[in-house]
Amino acid sequence: MELSSQIVLTREPETIRLELQRRCEEEGVGFFSLIKEGNFLVQDAALAIEKAYLASENRQVILLGADHFSEIVQNKLLKVIEEPPPKKEFILLFRSKAEILPTIRSRLPIVHRIERVEEEAPDLDLATLDIRSVYDFVQKEGRLDAARAKQIVERLVKAAIASTEYDFDERSLDLFRDSIRALDLGSPPAFVLTGVLLKLLAKKRKARRKR
Repeated sequence: MELSSQIVLTREPETIRLELQRRCEEEGVGFFSLIKEGNFLVQDAALAIEKAYLASENRQVILLGADHFSEIVQNKLLKVIEEPPPKKEFILLFRSKAEILPTIRSRLPIVHRIERVEEEAPDLDLATLDIRSVYDFVQKEGRLDAARAKQIVERLVKAAIASTEYDFDERSLDLFRDSIRALDLGSPPAFVLTGVLLKLLAKKRKARRKR
């Protein structure tokens, strides 16, 4: 992996951290990492920015990771990512591309380090989606956490877009992006997932009416 500013999509942040730390040691590059379970907090962002502005003669990699980066936190990091101090490289670890703000996404290259099996569509037949299958799927998933719910939402929408059974427009996609934001803000994952499935079901019915 290059020691340059980038976004890495991964489910294994510790593996990436060890890989980067070893690479930095081999090349004599400074290394600072802050990887959190759960949410990356505003105070965590402030600490990372403080570290970035510490004067250093050597190049330094700053690695930041968490299960969730809120919009507030990403916006706080935006300026230092746009105009990093000299010799500082920012590497951000995200679990899902869907949660990355467009302003962050447009400024850093994205590297995929997620196994192909994790990109497979959820175990749900979108061609026969109905109220009963929505209920059964949510019950099967059980007590979701936000990270798992984001993965499911992203894959469901990808699968639905690839299908010919659904009628999407830009407003529809905005609704799905809002679902990801709702998870970031602490909305119950099962509630958000149910809402996404019902929106998909409504779009499927609309598509059928047009036939």
